[in-house]
Amino acid sequence: MALLITDECINCDICEPECPNDAIYMGVEIYEIDPNKCTECVGHFDEPQCQQVCPVSCIPLNPAWSETPEQLRAKYDRLMSAKVDSTR
Repeated sequence: MALLITDECINCDICEPECPNDAIYMGVEIYEIDPNKCTECVGHFDEPQCQQVCPVSCIPLNPAWSETPEQLRAKYDRLMSAKVDSTR
């Protein structure tokens, strides 16, 4: 599953720089997470970094975006491959 930032977000700006996949961005009113880029930090860390630093615990799993650990790892591999290709 990708993660989701709820409307309890206080826009503290802590989560965005912690995301290794650049999946977090400022939305219209609060920060949002691009589920196509969110791997729950699989491939980078043991725990989602945004959840670890969030002072209001407003980043649950996104129930609309169900993924297995294998699918998250495959997404990580695709993202990293695209990143390498873009630097060539």
